[in-house]
Amino acid sequence: MQPSGLLASIRARRKVIVLLVLTAVAYFSAINRDQTFLWVIPALLSATLITGFAWPRWLVKKLKVSRSGPQRAAEGETIRFVIEVENEGLLPRFMVEIVDHLPFAGWSDPPASARQTLGMVATLAGRRRQRFEVPVVCEKRGYYRLGPIGLASSFPLGLTEARATRDEERQSLTIYPDLFQVMSLPLQGAPSQIHRGGYLLPEGAGAAEFSGLREYRRGDHPRHIHWPTTARLGELMVREYEPLASACLYLLLDQAVESNIGLGRESTFEYAVRIAASLGRAAASQNIRSRLAGDGQLPLRSVGGSGDQHFQGILDALAVVACDGVTPYERLLSEVAPFCIRGETMVIFLSENALRWPHTLAALAALRVRKVHLFAVIFDQASFVPDAHPATMDYPDPTAVVAELLELGAHTVIVRRGDDLVRLFNP
Repeated sequence: MQPSGLLASIRARRKVIVLLVLTAVAYFSAINRDQTFLWVIPALLSATLITGFAWPRWLVKKLKVSRSGPQRAAEGETIRFVIEVENEGLLPRFMVEIVDHLPFAGWSDPPASARQTLGMVATLAGRRRQRFEVPVVCEKRGYYRLGPIGLASSFPLGLTEARATRDEERQSLTIYPDLFQVMSLPLQGAPSQIHRGGYLLPEGAGAAEFSGLREYRRGDHPRHIHWPTTARLGELMVREYEPLASACLYLLLDQAVESNIGLGRESTFEYAVRIAASLGRAAASQNIRSRLAGDGQLPLRSVGGSGDQHFQGILDALAVVACDGVTPYERLLSEVAPFCIRGETMVIFLSENALRWPHTLAALAALRVRKVHLFAVIFDQASFVPDAHPATMDYPDPTAVVAELLELGAHTVIVRRGDDLVRLFNP
């Protein structure tokens, strides 16, 4: 055991150590003096030690505890757990804590042994039950196995704490990213996705939708002649069509560890996850085909699709996605480029250091050659650096990045820590 751990252990048990030392001294004094009343002191000290160790263990026996609550929640939402404690014994129990392991309640990443106190049973008569609700804020997205829920008591002397766990009370909880409303998306049509979604946009090539009738002009295809109108008017009339194509959205996360600036919810990656989830919901609400990709420890690749069921799959992936990769963003852009669709809108999240930006810009230029439209979310990295941690990297100037992306015809949004995302993405 390390010295710091040894000192912490001694401090936690200082009451017990002091009592043991006093008891030993009292017994030694009684043995060496022929006085009967001196034996009363070590006897009382021994009784105190026995009570302090035995009573808490008796209190948690014959108690049953269960927890019930939702299996899904949103980041930032306050959920309620229903706790039920049952005393199966005949004698009353009192001063017993209900403890649980809730890793989503806090961004400090507590160790596996960390626990939260859900409440305390002041007194519970024999053969009785007690039920109460506990509100808990879902501070961190992810998939969690909760528990085990347990009981703890150090009553009456606080010399030691007796614990009893109930492994059978484990349950799962999925916390999804916090979503915000996006009213419209800056998309263009993808001709190969004609009529796959309900969101149609003009495009120079692709299928067409009937828009009206006009007089025949030289070069019009004879199959477009509308014969009933021609017969009625006595002159050739043809159908006129407007080229249309369905929109298509590609969300591309940067999961490289070095690209994540900030702490907890106030980090560039967590902002990117919330933005990606919100854009995905906007696409699903308009029946726009969408997909998701990223390169972390576990590759993130979702097939294209639309509708609520497809969005649920994207949301499940974004609930657990982690910023734990080593792949540079430009390499991910190069990997997905051959599979991009002409006219597709790719949402990119830019939070790299200045040294990597020229390579990423070259990869984006290659995507534009493939007729991929760019929707760039640019993070002002300097604003995400914690106040207590001075910047150690050279970050590109967001306005300079915007200027270079505008030359590629990209739609750009600059995001700073603390920005109102609803207002930012609904100008």
